[in-house]
Amino acid sequence: MAPQTEDINHQDSSTDQNRPISTIVIIIAMQTEALPLVNAFELIEDADSVFPKGTPWVRYHGTYKGLNVNIIWPGKDAVLGVDSVGTVSASLVTYAAIQALQPDLIINAGTAGGFKAKGACIGDVYLACEVAFHDRRIPIPVFDLYGVGLRQGCSTPNLLKELDFKVGKLSTGDSLDMTPQDEASILANDAVIKDMEGAAVGYVTDLLKVPAIFVKAVTDIVDGDKPTSEEFLHNLSAVTVALGKAVTRVVDYIAGKAVSEL
Repeated sequence: MAPQTEDINHQDSSTDQNRPISTIVIIIAMQTEALPLVNAFELIEDADSVFPKGTPWVRYHGTYKGLNVNIIWPGKDAVLGVDSVGTVSASLVTYAAIQALQPDLIINAGTAGGFKAKGACIGDVYLACEVAFHDRRIPIPVFDLYGVGLRQGCSTPNLLKELDFKVGKLSTGDSLDMTPQDEASILANDAVIKDMEGAAVGYVTDLLKVPAIFVKAVTDIVDGDKPTSEEFLHNLSAVTVALGKAVTRVVDYIAGKAVSEL
């Protein structure tokens, strides 16, 4: 099948840093994380999916302050009924959303674990300046760098100055817990926060040349004294409220601006 030149050319033009942002896509892994934003932006669920038939991916959309806002949630696993978290779902929905909606900007929003040794506290909101993987260990020269997959988030100096979020590096893996090998890789990544989607979203947005912002709110302290799963579940509801407020502030700031003004 021949390449779709029209789509490729559109993605090239979408990186025009001086063009006002018109369409944004918010990639978010869990329904609990998504719903506060769906309500805040008064979005509706897509009746006729823009995604391939049979996929569980959900799109909420609407207009907010002149922006075409889309929230993409990977939906529930068809067999087990749980949120489709992790890097595979995140990369697939990011790719599909970019192809279908041609956004000017991607926002990957979600919860994350934080490291108290790096100054993270429950409820802190971070903008990730860099994203990388910590569980793709390939100890062969050059392949090792490919495994880490380090990528930069979109530069947003003005947004950071205005909203005063914390800034730190994000490390991504497909497990909620942390093995000693993961810990060593996270330390090597100099990460302040860890999640299960960010670097996968970063891979796709870098591939298709769409600017991306990573907004993460801390639900659990990875190097603390409480079991990660228990602390995550205990804090999830409250932290998703904080996440929703933070992302709303980001979108409020974006409205009417170009990427170059962020």
